[in-house]
Amino acid sequence: MLFPHDLPDADVRHLTGWLPAAEADALQQALAQEIPWETHRIRMFGNWVDSPRLSCWIGDLQARYRYSGAEFVPHPWPLVLGALRDRLQAQGVGRFNSVLLNRYRGGTDYMGWHSDDEPELGPAPLIASLSLGAARRFLLRRRDDPARKAEYLLGHGDLLLMAGQTQRHYQHALPKMARVQGERINLTFRWITPRT
Repeated sequence: MLFPHDLPDADVRHLTGWLPAAEADALQQALAQEIPWETHRIRMFGNWVDSPRLSCWIGDLQARYRYSGAEFVPHPWPLVLGALRDRLQAQGVGRFNSVLLNRYRGGTDYMGWHSDDEPELGPAPLIASLSLGAARRFLLRRRDDPARKAEYLLGHGDLLLMAGQTQRHYQHALPKMARVQGERINLTFRWITPRT
């Protein structure tokens, strides 16, 4: 089911149950076992710190990504993720050459406020975000009016699409949820413009 949202200067779509439960279960289990999960080091407020989640950057060879002061060289596509990318593209969602996987081990793992506005993503990036596992709150707030927010509860198999000028006008975050005990894996498919 598709839920449109009225967010000025944004294009955000939430498709609940985009991936059927049995497929989502199998994909979550495969990714938990097969992905070379890492604790990325990122720069925050001038200091290098461990990211509060596990991650892995996967993509085509030229899809290098710079985020928070660090450059990430992609791991090659595993078959299961290559097939998922092909499925998204065949359904007309968009064109992708990379995916960032984040593994939230419980409710205390999180993602702080940010926009996916790095130059290699282009001026109007499409981010296709697939959630697996425990349902978590996903927040959006306007960059020029942080009190103006929207909230989504992203469940197992849900697909959230952010496109157009969303990254220019909004930040997003996945806050801590102390009562959540289950694990969540999130996949954000993107197109990285190769550097020349």
